[in-house]
Amino acid sequence: MDIATLIASNGGLSRADLDTARDALAGVGAMPGAVAWIDEGVAADLPFGRTDRASARAALEGLLPGIDVVVQPAAGRAKKLLVADMDSTMITIECIDELADYAGIKPQIAAVTERAMRGELDFEAALDARVALLKGLEESAIDRCHAERVVLMPGARALIRTMKMHGARTVLVSGGFTVFADKVAEAIGFDRALSNRLGLADGMLDGTVARPIVGAATKRETLIAERDALGLSREQTLAVGDGANDIPMIEEAGLGIAYHAKPTTAAAADARIAHGDLTALLYAQGYKRADWAD
Repeated sequence: MDIATLIASNGGLSRADLDTARDALAGVGAMPGAVAWIDEGVAADLPFGRTDRASARAALEGLLPGIDVVVQPAAGRAKKLLVADMDSTMITIECIDELADYAGIKPQIAAVTERAMRGELDFEAALDARVALLKGLEESAIDRCHAERVVLMPGARALIRTMKMHGARTVLVSGGFTVFADKVAEAIGFDRALSNRLGLADGMLDGTVARPIVGAATKRETLIAERDALGLSREQTLAVGDGANDIPMIEEAGLGIAYHAKPTTAAAADARIAHGDLTALLYAQGYKRADWAD
């Protein structure tokens, strides 16, 4: 049996919405079961059989305004490993774009970031090019940027702390920089953080990134290594991100989530969260609000 979890970003999930979703599933040949509320008015599970998950997702995604849908097997939905992206996923910004603002070149850098995250540019080459433009920026701008610009994504702490409370391991793997990622990981509660190291010399950025670069391949390899070290199956893992460099880890995970993502990333994922915050990933795993960490 599979399940479709419907999650209302505004807490406005109604019985009529669920009836509409049941009819949509029936329309693609599914046999919907009885609805089970996770949190009434916010999230509910709709079990179904007789049709494939891709057809069910296509029938339900975008059907109801403001409602996200996650379609997956009913068994094993509570995951034991989470590997997550940082920029625009666990925090609300792209750190390199905001750092560039202190150098007075944010529009130039942000345009390249957007193209790289859409998969239009090679990630490593685009990262090198952007960092090179920051050469000469004072190191103190990093601390200012962190203090003034970095904001945790709504639901980030609840997601990580709840999964850890229920026995999962959580890993932050970012194509961004350690000077941000290490602090973000600590603030949210991740078990481990892996990211790129900016070159510094004489109190300034030297325009380089240390090798090897943490990119798409590293994200996927980290998920596999962590999974194998824990003795987990693929089905017990969850990955979440927004950019093209997150696609390999999203595809490798048992449940790959595109979070407010670029179109190519959303197309590659098992599900996309387009309306809600990161607590949608808790509802996707069947955790009701009473089960969340404080």
